[in-house]
Amino acid sequence: MAARKKAAKKGASKSGAKKGGAKKGAAKKGGAKKATRKSATKKRSGAKRTPNAAFMKPMQPSEQLGTVVGNSPMPRTEVTKKLWGYIKRKGLQDAKNRRMINADENLRPIFKKDQVSMFDMTKLVNKHLS
Repeated sequence: MAARKKAAKKGASKSGAKKGGAKKGAAKKGGAKKATRKSATKKRSGAKRTPNAAFMKPMQPSEQLGTVVGNSPMPRTEVTKKLWGYIKRKGLQDAKNRRMINADENLRPIFKKDQVSMFDMTKLVNKHLS
């Protein structure tokens, strides 16, 4: 009976050693991956992005859009910034669903609805730029 216990202990210690070795190897591999990820993100953040020329081209707003953002030609990015400034200043975001924009008397001719989602808003505004 004592021989059986010794054999069982030997078998258990061998399988335990194998498991321990596998864990150490996996830990080493994981550490190497983390080091490469950190160095890769540092490289990306160093490069500066150049703006897309299509976004920076001055566009003339329509008469309806001009009442909200101004009548002078400006890039699409500026139009969007000024439109969001107008929406925030007037408190036109829906209180419950913040993705929805409530149209006032100046925005209704642009949106053609009483309420528009912020994602549809950019599509509708682009129709008023030439």
